[in-house]
Amino acid sequence: MARMNMVQAVNDGLRVEMRRDSRIVVLGEDVAKLGGVFRVTQGLQKEFGEDRVIDTPLAEGGIIGAAVGMAMNGLVPVPEIQFSDFIFPAYDQIVSEVAKLRYRSGGEFSSKMVIRTPVGGGIRGGHYHSQSPESLFIHVAGLKVVCPSNPHDAKGLLISSIRDPDPVLFFEPKRIYRAAKGEVPEGDYEVPLSSAAVVREGTQVTVIAWGAMLYEALEAARQAEAEGVSAEVIDLRTLWPIDLDTLSASVRKTGRLVVVHEAPKTCGFGAEIVSLMLERAFWHLAAPPVRVTGFDTPFPYTLEMEYLPLAHRILPAILETARV
Repeated sequence: MARMNMVQAVNDGLRVEMRRDSRIVVLGEDVAKLGGVFRVTQGLQKEFGEDRVIDTPLAEGGIIGAAVGMAMNGLVPVPEIQFSDFIFPAYDQIVSEVAKLRYRSGGEFSSKMVIRTPVGGGIRGGHYHSQSPESLFIHVAGLKVVCPSNPHDAKGLLISSIRDPDPVLFFEPKRIYRAAKGEVPEGDYEVPLSSAAVVREGTQVTVIAWGAMLYEALEAARQAEAEGVSAEVIDLRTLWPIDLDTLSASVRKTGRLVVVHEAPKTCGFGAEIVSLMLERAFWHLAAPPVRVTGFDTPFPYTLEMEYLPLAHRILPAILETARV
C-alpha cells in the first residue's frame, strides 16, 4: 500500500496499464511534456516514449476523432480532454462515432477507449472550467460513465475502464484531485464497474452522491446524526450502468431518498435516479424523494460556494425528509 492523492492514483493506474499493454496510447493537450494542466500524466512520456504519449493541437474534435481511428486499428487510446467544459467540440464524435461504431459495424470495428476529463467546480474556475455534463453522456446509448471519489477507486476504476470492451467517459473531480488522499494498493487491481459502495450505513434516509459531493454528503450525514437522524450514504462510483440493486436495497430499507449532484437540477442525473427508485421501491417510500443540486444557471465565478450543493444545503433536505 502507498498513500496517494487522486492525481497520483490516476497516474499510477495509467502506468500499470501501459506497462501491461503496449497498445495503450495517451493523447491530449499538453499531456506529454507538461504532464497535463493538473500534472496527471506527468512522467509518462519519459517512460513510454513519444509514440505512446502524444501532445495534440487544441482541437477536441480532432483528439477524439484520432482516438476513433486508433481504436479501429487495434490500439487502446486514452484521450484526455483538458476540462470537461471543453468536451463539446468533440460531442459529435463521441455521440455519432464512439458510442455507435461497434453497433453499426456489427462488431467488426471497436471504439474501445477511455476519455479522461476533469469535472466539476470548487477551484474558482468560473463557468468555462466548472461544469458537470455527465447526464449528457449517460443519455447516449453505448457509453459507460464513471466518476470516482477517492484515490483507491480512481486507480481501480481506471484500470477496469481501460480493460472494458466499451468506451468509457472517466470524469475526475478536480476539486479533490489533491485533497482526497488514501491508501492505494501497489500494482494491478480492479474496482468493478457498475458497483456502488455504501460508505456510511444508516436506517432513516438514503443519500446518493458521487465525486466531490460525496464528502459533502458524508458531512451532512454526520451533522444529521447529531440531530438524531441516521443517514445511509452511497457512493455511486459508476454512474452508468448504474448499480440498481445496491440503491434499491438501501431505499427499501430507509424509505427515504436524497440525491446530490453539482449539475443543474432540471434533467440532471438525479431525476433519472429518482425515477428508477420510484419504479423499484415506490411502495417502500415514506416521503417524496429530494434532489439537492446546482441551480439552473450557468456556473458562477463569484458565487461558487453558493451554487455548489454543499453540506449546509444537504443537511436540511435530510432532516426534512426524515421527519415527514
